[in-house]
Amino acid sequence: MDVMTGTDVDERSGPGRPAEPARGRTESLREWGRRTARSYGPALALYGAVKLIGFAVFMQLLEWSGEYLGKNPRFGGGRHPWDVLGGWDGWWYQQVAENGYRPRLVPLVGQVWSYDQNSAAFFPLYPGLMQIVAKCTGLGLYGAGMLVSVLASFAAAAGIYAVTARLTDRRTGVIAAAVWGVFPGSGAEWAVYSDSLFVALAAWACYFVLTRNWLAAGVTTFVAGLNRPTAAALVAAVGIAALIALYRRRDGVLGPLAAGAIAPVGMFGYIGWVGWQMGDLGGYFKLQRGAWLHFFDSGAHTRDVFEGVLLGHNNYLFAYPTEDLIGVLLVLTLPILLTLLIRLRPPAFLVVYTVVTIVLVLGSQQIFGNTSRYLLPAFPLFIPIAVALRRLSRTSLAVVLGTAAVASGWYAGYVLFELGIP
Repeated sequence: MDVMTGTDVDERSGPGRPAEPARGRTESLREWGRRTARSYGPALALYGAVKLIGFAVFMQLLEWSGEYLGKNPRFGGGRHPWDVLGGWDGWWYQQVAENGYRPRLVPLVGQVWSYDQNSAAFFPLYPGLMQIVAKCTGLGLYGAGMLVSVLASFAAAAGIYAVTARLTDRRTGVIAAAVWGVFPGSGAEWAVYSDSLFVALAAWACYFVLTRNWLAAGVTTFVAGLNRPTAAALVAAVGIAALIALYRRRDGVLGPLAAGAIAPVGMFGYIGWVGWQMGDLGGYFKLQRGAWLHFFDSGAHTRDVFEGVLLGHNNYLFAYPTEDLIGVLLVLTLPILLTLLIRLRPPAFLVVYTVVTIVLVLGSQQIFGNTSRYLLPAFPLFIPIAVALRRLSRTSLAVVLGTAAVASGWYAGYVLFELGIP
């Protein structure tokens, strides 16, 4: 009975029982949460476990060495071991978050094609998130950057799991997420670096392509393009996937076209803005080459490093013997991993993404010791590793991943941040 009108009201619906739909929505949300936890929980738990082990070993090695105490905080030093995670690129990201950009080409006196270093080389998404998180939480920029990176690393683990599980099975997906946590270069995942954020966006963009959610794929790639210039590989992959979809006429026209059109806007938009601010459309690339010595050289620098490492001398640019040896060993595994990946017959766009990522890394002059970090976005290479490991029993798998996690504290953390320049 409606007490206002004196009329009967259906007990299952109507204005007299507004809580019923709300309760239904709440139950649906809870069920979605339970399903999500069941699906992604094992992958995130295993990833978190191996990362915590590796991170603890890394911090302990720094504590034992004590070398960080004598270094400038900008160049890998500080009062505490974890301060090294905010140096090098992390210092630049904090500068962008605090001061914004002032793009300019300032020639160095008496040098041709040499410019003063400028923060415009660092893309805006990650420092922008740092600034937002710092304002919302009260954390400093270092703490905000670490929070963004750690959360993004779990989002990346979830994306890698989702892609791998869809192509193979759930067990393989869980293992692939753990491989992401112990891969050479994985020390940058929990640092004031944009690597985790980019891999998270790349993995989910690839998942959206796999599930033929074209708008989400295009938008995610657009956002990834605001984070790192290596988004060029992701743009190429989404473009190839869109062309194949159009050729096969399986998803209509608008979706694939929208994805292909949206995907490159973020990356080219930022590069174009930097050039416009500098008064030179090629300003971003001139800055990268002249100030950071980072440019595409068709693999000449990689060849010089291989020659130096294999012949036992280090008269090449940016020589860091331990880092470079790890980088060379990793590069030698790439043909094997790529062959095994192709044998799994993944979609063409995933192969394109992986190959273009590898070409961009090995074909550019940069600090070769960081190759292990630069190859983190090539996450499809984790899939054949996970396929091989899925045959192990739980005990054997725990031994393998546990040992790798302990070792990663050295090869993926200490070597990268203390023995080289990450």
